[in-house]
Amino acid sequence: MPYEPGSPACRVLIDCKSQVESMMVALAKIDNAEHIREQLVSVHNQLEGLHALHRRDPV
Repeated sequence: MPYEPGSPACRVLIDCKSQVESMMVALAKIDNAEHIREQLVSVHNQLEGLHALHRRDPV
């Protein structure tokens, strides 16, 4: 069963998290990019936190 987002904001957050994940995978192939990947992990975690807020209290 496909995942159904609860709101348009959730869909945007899910898409953004997916794009960040893709960037992290791509950057894993490049030397000396670990610091950028760490920043992307931080961004992903922030997006996840915002997504959790929207899942709990959709506006």
